[in-house]
Amino acid sequence: MTDAYEALTADLAAADPEIERLIEEEGRRESEKIRLIASENYVSEAVMEATGSILTNKYSEGYAGRRYYEGQQYIDQVEELAIARAKELFGADHANVQPYSGSPANLAVYMAFLKPGDTVMGMALDMGGHLTHGHTVSATGKWFNSVPYRVRKDTGRVDLDEVAELARAERPKMMICGGTAIPRTIDFEGFAAIAREVDAVLLADIAHIAGLVAGGAHPTPVGHADVVSTTTHKTLRGPRGAMVMCDAAHAKAIDKAVFPGLQGGPHNHTTAAIAVALREAAQESFSGYAAQIVKNAKALAEALSERGFDLVSGGTDNHLILADLTRKEIGGKPAAKALDAAGIELNFNAVPYDTRKPFDPSGLRIGTAAVTTRGMTEPDMDRIAAWIDRVIAAAKAEKESELDTIAAEIREFCKSYPIPGWHA
Repeated sequence: MTDAYEALTADLAAADPEIERLIEEEGRRESEKIRLIASENYVSEAVMEATGSILTNKYSEGYAGRRYYEGQQYIDQVEELAIARAKELFGADHANVQPYSGSPANLAVYMAFLKPGDTVMGMALDMGGHLTHGHTVSATGKWFNSVPYRVRKDTGRVDLDEVAELARAERPKMMICGGTAIPRTIDFEGFAAIAREVDAVLLADIAHIAGLVAGGAHPTPVGHADVVSTTTHKTLRGPRGAMVMCDAAHAKAIDKAVFPGLQGGPHNHTTAAIAVALREAAQESFSGYAAQIVKNAKALAEALSERGFDLVSGGTDNHLILADLTRKEIGGKPAAKALDAAGIELNFNAVPYDTRKPFDPSGLRIGTAAVTTRGMTEPDMDRIAAWIDRVIAAAKAEKESELDTIAAEIREFCKSYPIPGWHA
């Protein structure tokens, strides 16, 4: 194990051996499996150390220079560094780095600009959107009038002419672009033009693609969207946190919505880890990492297509692949369970116009950020596609022994790609 990992867990092993054992087992699991969940990644040892730092001891309601507690001399500097780095990296006028996670960050945008009952347009959840984009089970669907837009059946892509027609009819107060299962480039400029036409605030949710935007592998929404929200993990490769960025005109409304509108003291250890991750993302090597994510996704998509997998929209432009297993004659859930048993971690997912139930859908969602962080490249993607194909065949034939065989092959394969912060 690395010195960093041992340092983080040395006292824990004595104080709570049960939790320490579970952390160690999780480290082994993350090391021995091919992790293809699109919302997961591996942070650096530096980010990990900041997350586990003494800053977790400090309570800091308010903002730098305007706190409700004393003793903020260093916490203020940490938060100011994170803000400055976010603004520079993304080219934003303003950044708030306090949201606890992506959902509260999005809720803050609702609170800043809307009143209960106002109309919101976001991509439907079963089309690739997010719960907080107005889905009925979310507070955003219960408290606001949600008008979802969809992708076309024939292309699997958003048709901005259809979005514009819906916006003109519904006159939303806010429009949202982005989502959790969108394999294609988002046309921020096109969405912005529609939002301006109907006098709506445009929120660009780039939680999944923030690292690609930062690394120049995806167009930026900054300069087009009024507000940009993002988590700080996923492709950005930071801790589990979030940010909201906006132009200067909306800064005060966003800050008031985050605090005191929705939350109290920020998690200072997370803020520090965000600052570290943003510094890492500003390095030249990060652009290479972002570009390689896309190269790997395209290579994996092509390899899966060659093996008869149907991909929503026919492929990918970013880190994410959405596969429809209907023609494979297996549901997404049993396929995902079999893949996990065989050493490949991903998630079952609805596909557009899915005929199956949400908890037993037709698709798989696949992402390449974590395997790229480990150093895997295009040739490895072909091998991974072959394993996926073998697992699906074995699952259909109920050959559990084949899953065990593949799992052993993958454990051996993964030894060549150690993960940051933990290895045997």
